Amino acid sequence: MSDPTGPADRPDRRAAVLFDVDGTLVDSTYHHAMAWFRAFRRHDVTLPVHRVHRTIGMGGDKLVAHVAGDDVEKELGDALREAWEEEYAAVVDQVPALPGASELCHRLAEDGFSVGLASSGKSRFTEVAVEAAGIGSVVAAQTSSDDAEESKPQPDILVATLDRLDVDTAVVVGDTPYDVEAAARLGLRCLAVLTGGFSTAELEEAGAVVVATDLTELVDHDWAQHLAPPRRS
Repeated sequence: MSDPTGPADRPDRRAAVLFDVDGTLVDSTYHHAMAWFRAFRRHDVTLPVHRVHRTIGMGGDKLVAHVAGDDVEKELGDALREAWEEEYAAVVDQVPALPGASELCHRLAEDGFSVGLASSGKSRFTEVAVEAAGIGSVVAAQTSSDDAEESKPQPDILVATLDRLDVDTAVVVGDTPYDVEAAARLGLRCLAVLTGGFSTAELEEAGAVVVATDLTELVDHDWAQHLAPPRRS
């Protein structure tokens, strides 16, 4: 009887690679950090940019309290998120794709993987990122903060993406410890890249199975070894 999964060098077609977007596929981490910095300044809250940067990767629903405290969240949270969106919208067209983003996504699709995008950002910003990376034709599903009750490090956005894909196994690619933690909560492995500004040690400590300088190092990677079935509640 023939092997139903196909040749050994090709994955089961019911396998997905789920990508974070900001800092993973597009070079937007510091644009986001400055957009948040300016949003806080609008409301007379001044924070060191390096502290803001450390929160990029979690969604705005968690970021304000994490970096500025619960009192600021209670008083200004919604206004700050609105201001951040306005500030980032002003610069989003300047954000380039990261090296290897287009090549890797196209290669994965050619090799039989479903390519999914799981972003804690706004859907309109994800659309711009997809266009910048030139991957619209190979993305099988994409989700944003609008599709998840809680953002990373909770796994809601990954679950939402998987719900749109007919797959049995998956692996995650991200640039922050929040991506790694969200994947782990679903029983999935995460490959990490350094393009979000977190260190190799931080990403490995969070549980990343691979840490690459950027996506170009992953184009010829053996992805099948990292696939796992997601835990379903």
